[in-house]
Amino acid sequence: MSKKFDVVALGELLMDFTENGVSPQGNTLFEANPGGAPCNVLAMLQKLGRRTAFVGKVGDDMFGRTLRAVAEGAGISMEHLLVDGDARTTLAFVKTLPGGDRDFSFYRNPGADMALRAEELPLELIESARIFHFGTLSMTHPGVREATETAVAAAKNAGALISFDPNLRPPLWSSLEEARERIGWGLSRADVVKIADNELEFMTGCTDFDDGAAILTEKYPNIRLLNVTAGPDGSHAYYAGRHVYVPGVTLGGTVETTGAGDTFCACVLDFVLDRGADGLTDADLEQMLRFANAAAYLVTTKKGAIRSMPEKADVDNVVARAYN
Repeated sequence: MSKKFDVVALGELLMDFTENGVSPQGNTLFEANPGGAPCNVLAMLQKLGRRTAFVGKVGDDMFGRTLRAVAEGAGISMEHLLVDGDARTTLAFVKTLPGGDRDFSFYRNPGADMALRAEELPLELIESARIFHFGTLSMTHPGVREATETAVAAAKNAGALISFDPNLRPPLWSSLEEARERIGWGLSRADVVKIADNELEFMTGCTDFDDGAAILTEKYPNIRLLNVTAGPDGSHAYYAGRHVYVPGVTLGGTVETTGAGDTFCACVLDFVLDRGADGLTDADLEQMLRFANAAAYLVTTKKGAIRSMPEKADVDNVVARAYN
């Protein structure tokens, strides 16, 4: 069956306010960077020539209108982006820590992305995807959680591969136990998983990646490709009982890390769209990780995500410099 879209993603579309210097009066300045993990993934996929569409909801406000315009400008189909007249677009204020990591403060009580309901889903669009991608911010509250579960089921029934990124944000959960339960649900449905080192430890209690990956792949045998990211230390692929590691790019120039994991995830999905999820060799996995690491590195050299996604030629250049 021919599919209209390569990847359809569901979830949050929000504005990241990132620290950007100090005013003459000594006040912290923030730059409004369009973002939200699912749309960040789609933005990078568009850079790689893929056909993408987004499912979600924003507020009827200046931020929602800006987000739609930026995502459309990136080439993402926003035909099914809904607008909520009551809830405001979610905002995230991002404090950059030493080394480029981040601390988040969310303004989302409620946020428009939480207002998406199952009966509003464009099921025909979801069923038209080769890959369906989601995270956990769309599972923090009952209504949008039902929408997410309905969308995953529809995509899976239509033959799509399911991609999942836990994207753990503890302040958005009523309890960490609930977060762990919902991440487990996502892992139980996914074919392709991108999980960060801290999330792997959160779900397994293991700081050793091999031990943690073994626990997840035994508990969730549906996972065909498990990728663990470790920031500047590189990334790991666990596939068919095998493990491939590629070190991170160490060319310097990191500004902040927003969107790095999403960029990595997009490059993995691009690889799977090309090669499929069956019969991958260690050489295939190494090639995949090198490209994904390089793209993620490039995003860390700028602020924000959607507007910071690199061109393929720039990623290839970094791969050549860092790994050859």
